[in-house]
Amino acid sequence: MASSSAPADPLDAGPPDVVLSGPDETRRRSAELFGRLADPADERERSDLREALVHLHLPLVEHCARRFRNRGEPYEDLVQVGTIGLIKAVDRFEPSRGVEFSTYATPTIIGEIKRYFRDKGWAIRVPRRLQELRMQISATSAELTQTLGRSPTPRELAESIGCTVEEIVEGIESSNAYATLSLDAGDNSGDEPGASILDALGVDDVNLEHVEIRESIKPLLDRLEPREKKILLLRFFKNMTQSQIAEEIGVSQMHVSRLLTRTLEQLRSSLEEQH
Repeated sequence: MASSSAPADPLDAGPPDVVLSGPDETRRRSAELFGRLADPADERERSDLREALVHLHLPLVEHCARRFRNRGEPYEDLVQVGTIGLIKAVDRFEPSRGVEFSTYATPTIIGEIKRYFRDKGWAIRVPRRLQELRMQISATSAELTQTLGRSPTPRELAESIGCTVEEIVEGIESSNAYATLSLDAGDNSGDEPGASILDALGVDDVNLEHVEIRESIKPLLDRLEPREKKILLLRFFKNMTQSQIAEEIGVSQMHVSRLLTRTLEQLRSSLEEQH
């Protein structure tokens, strides 16, 4: 019966947290894998070597992710984001520079996690270009304020950063997407909760719907006889009954009803002709 032995190929050794015994062994195996990655036999071996390097350095990702725990994001999500940074570091690493991979990869992993938090911090999704421009504007504005003794103009910011004034304006406007308030948020500066933002918003004016009709009917009213105009005024603006109108103008209620019906029909016909 053949005795079992450790796999000869590093690719067959399994996850690093199980096989490796310490940082020295991790560095040794990392150097070996990167050496083979420099000149792989084929694309399949390149993919296998790359995957092995990622698995080998996952503990580094977990270590970096733990620095950002308890900041409102699941630890597993931070590990996934950090792994993206690790993959980028594996693809860009050049062993010939004489730098340890962990030293090279750590800033890339942490940078990816920080970028994730910046993205999550924006209430409205804006392009990465504008997010980075906003940070440049903020830092440059602080420097110029100290130098000039006043707030810099958009043109001064553009000249310092090396972009156009239009881009500066666009970057400043994008700051409005960084944080938003709920319409239910209220003014809590006093002892009692204040009115919400929704309470302060304007509402549709129900009278706007009839503006066009009112404007169209004004010249038609001007052409009415004084008695007919007075009947309309008393009925629809002073809310008087037909009996009260009859007493007011000295005619019978029946006569008021006939005059009112005829006047309304006349106005309705004139409006239909206009439209």
